[in-house]
Amino acid sequence: MRIKTIVYTLIATGLIFSGTISCSSDDEDEWGNWVDRSVLDGIPRGNAASFTVGNKGYLGTGYDGDDYLNDFWAYDMDGNFWRQLADLPGVERSAAVGFTLNGDGYVGLGYDGDNELGDFYKYNVASNSWDSIAPFAGTPRRGATAFNSDTFGYVGTGYDGDNDKKDFWKYDPVNDQWIELIGFGGNKRRDATFFKIEDKVYFGTGETNGQYLTDFWAFDLTSEKWIPLLDLDEEDDYSIVRSNSVGFNIGSYGYLATGKGGIGGAMNSVWEYDPVRDYWEEKAAFEGVAREGAVGFCNGAVAFLSTGKSGTLYLDDTLEFFPFQEEDEDD
Repeated sequence: MRIKTIVYTLIATGLIFSGTISCSSDDEDEWGNWVDRSVLDGIPRGNAASFTVGNKGYLGTGYDGDDYLNDFWAYDMDGNFWRQLADLPGVERSAAVGFTLNGDGYVGLGYDGDNELGDFYKYNVASNSWDSIAPFAGTPRRGATAFNSDTFGYVGTGYDGDNDKKDFWKYDPVNDQWIELIGFGGNKRRDATFFKIEDKVYFGTGETNGQYLTDFWAFDLTSEKWIPLLDLDEEDDYSIVRSNSVGFNIGSYGYLATGKGGIGGAMNSVWEYDPVRDYWEEKAAFEGVAREGAVGFCNGAVAFLSTGKSGTLYLDDTLEFFPFQEEDEDD
């Protein structure tokens, strides 16, 4: 397995550009359009938790530069508006995770400024209420990754205050029980990214020991087996490696957007993954401020990116992505 050393370059100019240098042609870079949508009504923040149920994206918790948060909001993808929900129980936190099961959301883990957290909660969409569920059975942690099948939630990796982790756990909602899974052959990491296409979850990026990771994996939700794929630096013109980015799918393609890495820290590059060819292609850059710690909502047909931070700037904007439209900076 290969890794890349993180290099930070400071440029003493009045303006600092954050992002990556594209090696693709101008024509290729024109594909992919970001359109401004309704700004989050709540406080600008980074490292929030999110999940999607139907045509609504749910966003909450995070850090605003001064305070840890526990408020929660729903974004209506059809109506283009936000609605405030019941606050997450427990302490305010950032770097938590969320996933969806049977039409409800699950949120847990994170960091409260002093301690990594292991508590978990179920959000009941119909009643706008939260219930405690069994605490996470691994060590409390932040910067983990969470996804779901039709019947189970999965949580793994992250940082527990002493050590980056590579373990994965399955949540069984019928028995309110966490079960450890064995078989992930990748490295320890925090702030990794995933997207789901049909019955497979594609997982990679993140960092450990001051290095960005290049390994990339598919997790088969039916067999619960991990499949190694080509590394994220397999091609010379790939600049995919990063951490704290956003992953989502639209149709049969996966996408990675924004994150931390490259020259200047916060990134605005966007890459499209074709699982049939195990191949990446760069799209037009994200049209908002380059950022890390953003969240994404997607239901397989549409996708949105919201919030995040760039240096000491915390963000509250929301943009929708159209991968097969030409870039239009005026919309």
